Amino acid sequence: MSANRVRVVVTGLGATTPVGGDVTSTWSALLAGQSGVKALTTDWIDTVPVKFAGTAAVDPTEVLPRPESRRLDRSEQFAMVAAREAWADAGAPEVAPERLGVVVSSGIGGITTTLTAYDTYKERGWNRLSPFTVPMLMPNGPAAWIGIDRGAQAGVHATVSACASGAEAIGYAMDMIRSGRADVVVAGGTEAAIHGLNVAAFAAARAMSTRNDDPEGASRPWDRDRDGFVLGEGAGIIVLESEEYAKARGARIYAYASGVGYSADAHHITNPEPEGRGISMAMTQALTDAGITGHDVKHVNAHATSTPAGDVIEVQAVAKAIGTHPLVTSTKSMTGHLLGGAGGIESVFTIKALQERLVPATINLDSLDDGIEVDLVYGENRPLPQGDIAAVNNSFGFGGHNVAVVFKGA
Repeated sequence: MSANRVRVVVTGLGATTPVGGDVTSTWSALLAGQSGVKALTTDWIDTVPVKFAGTAAVDPTEVLPRPESRRLDRSEQFAMVAAREAWADAGAPEVAPERLGVVVSSGIGGITTTLTAYDTYKERGWNRLSPFTVPMLMPNGPAAWIGIDRGAQAGVHATVSACASGAEAIGYAMDMIRSGRADVVVAGGTEAAIHGLNVAAFAAARAMSTRNDDPEGASRPWDRDRDGFVLGEGAGIIVLESEEYAKARGARIYAYASGVGYSADAHHITNPEPEGRGISMAMTQALTDAGITGHDVKHVNAHATSTPAGDVIEVQAVAKAIGTHPLVTSTKSMTGHLLGGAGGIESVFTIKALQERLVPATINLDSLDDGIEVDLVYGENRPLPQGDIAAVNNSFGFGGHNVAVVFKGA
């Protein structure tokens, strides 16, 4: 890392998740080991084999004004709620529009709008469609609405890489600041995909847990009896700034966004590469980008989705790229998997762990699987050491996308 490279800091956090409607309530729930997964009662539930999900703890329509909610897809609603919280948390920076950017991503986009609009079109005709249908279904919609809301003119982007989308958005935002395109960037991920078609499609791929008799215990990363991921919804957004800009305005700094690494498995459209080479590559690149070694990393918020194949491959890659010493956890055990929103909320969680020097424990881990050498945090929360330490957030997506982001304590 160049000594004179622009340093990027985190000044604002926002989240709405299955365990809380904001950062404070979400973090408290994670530390208390609370699951946000519950049985579904929707009208399509009898048509699918999976009957539970991590629905949002606070519905976004309870937060946003009704006229605004009606023109936004649910994924856009979540993103707007989290972005406004993050912006207020950052102190509502006064920044020139041409120096403000947005990078907010979704893995699936406005899928519920697409499906609902198609039903309306078939049953009632084209002239009954909302004029906002296209802005509601397009995958760049969340970023675009936030950009309009904040008046961002430096660039508004939506990186799409399945379940790595939110983390890739944060990496792209870091690059915008480092390259001098922007002083402040709002970045993260959002997803609202709890719909019968999506549940059925993931179930058809044999990717989801079918533990219908125990929804809260269904997401169980690294447990010998895990049987698939649990779908969640919500958004996680952070405000990034150049260190110079943040300090000039007297902003509170949560952490440094110090490094990002990307790779692609080029192996299989849904299955991870069995040796974890791409995962290790992404983490190694992120460490190099941050100018640190594995010894500096004391915590990893793992992608660990509770799938039989992926969980162990990831921690074996962590051991190779970083070492066996970091405290490793999976907050998906409580929130479920937010797909494109995962990298957003889990970056918030990684930053909070650094700030409070405390790692929330993975829940539902009753029988540890074989082949795990890293220091998993389960049973009880674990403290992080004081001093100059770093943490890594991992996000991986269908298609073989791997993204690792390094945050350093402020």
